[in-house]
Amino acid sequence: MRMIAPILAVGLAMLPASAMAAPASIAGKWTTDDGRAVVEFYRCGNAMCGRITDFLVPEPAGGVRDTENPDAAKRSRKLMGMRIFWNLVPDGDRYEGKGYSPEDGRYFNADVYRSGNSLKIKGCIAAFLCRSQTWKPA
Repeated sequence: MRMIAPILAVGLAMLPASAMAAPASIAGKWTTDDGRAVVEFYRCGNAMCGRITDFLVPEPAGGVRDTENPDAAKRSRKLMGMRIFWNLVPDGDRYEGKGYSPEDGRYFNADVYRSGNSLKIKGCIAAFLCRSQTWKPA
């Protein structure tokens, strides 16, 4: 019995270290699940961010605008180059931070992580109101 306690203590002490392992890199360009855009994830300070870098469908003259933004003053800004993910910091096996969906003008809590050769995106505007997507490398 005396041998089990120290072994158990060492095993428990090692558990947080394995739980704190850095998540797989999300850096790079990813095609959205609908195949209409490419988002690049990149380091911004001590976190990761994501911006729209390409549209894979024809844009209207003058470019696609942020027409669904709840702030009327921002509805004329172009989506190309817009940062739509920010403050993504490691949390276990994923990155957690904030996101914005130009399709519906909603801000959300974001979970972003690698799953094999795919990128999983989960956005929640409330604890029970979430949407998930799977993106492929661009």
